[in-house]
Order: sequence, then structure tokens, then C-alpha cells
Amino acid sequence: MWFQKEIRLPAVKRGFHLITDLLVAQLPELEEINIGLAHVFIKHTSASLTINEDADPTVRQDFESHFNHLVPENQSYYRHTSEGPDDMPAHLKAAILGSSVTVPVTKGRLNLGTWQGIYLCEHRNHASKRTVVVTLQGEA
Repeated sequence: MWFQKEIRLPAVKRGFHLITDLLVAQLPELEEINIGLAHVFIKHTSASLTINEDADPTVRQDFESHFNHLVPENQSYYRHTSEGPDDMPAHLKAAILGSSVTVPVTKGRLNLGTWQGIYLCEHRNHASKRTVVVTLQGEA
């Protein structure tokens, strides 16, 4: 079985946001898969996806602080600056974190670890809604 769906995520402020439950709510087709994979791809170059700690919100705050330190705004060597000081850093952060995640599907559920969740990593100060493409593949 193959299934693919585009999901429009709500606009969120800059930071790291758990979207696992939002994705699952939009994917009733998951329940049909006994064993398979869910591939989630974001269709943007200034936001990214990752899987990490989903219980303690300070982890998300620390991610934002660390990436802002790692890739600071207003660097004199940035040439791509026409869309604001957060634009080039957003592209770099997205390149570091990546545009997709793949999660096993087992008995109709995402087979994430106990403390794992899927994050939308929003790197722009004033981003619009983001779109992800979810491709499900597996056996019923």
C-alpha cells in the first residue's frame, strides 16, 4: 500500500514545535498499515524537521538557543540578505537539520521511542503556514 498526503501546518512563531499529534490526527490511513514507513518531507527552505525529546519543553528552548548561537544573524559575510536578517540563518539551520524524517509504522501507529516526537523547526521570525508531504508505505 502506498498513500501520500499534503498537510498544511498552522503558522507558528520561530522555534521548535512538536507536530506529532497534529500529523497523526490528519493521517487516519496509518491505522491500515501493519508494518511500514512514514516519510515526512517539508516543502520549504527556511524550516526543517527533526525527531527529538517530546516531554520537557526546555529541550525545545535549548534547541532554539543553541542554533541561534551556532548560526547567528547579521553576519557581514552573508550575501543573501534581501528578505531580512533571519533569512540566511534560516536556510543554514534548515540545511543542518534537514528537510525530512522517516518513522517506522507498526500496527497502525508511528513507532517512535517513549520520549520522541516530530518537530517542526521554524527558523523565520514571521513565517507563514508550512506544508509537509507525508508518504506512507507498508503492508496492511
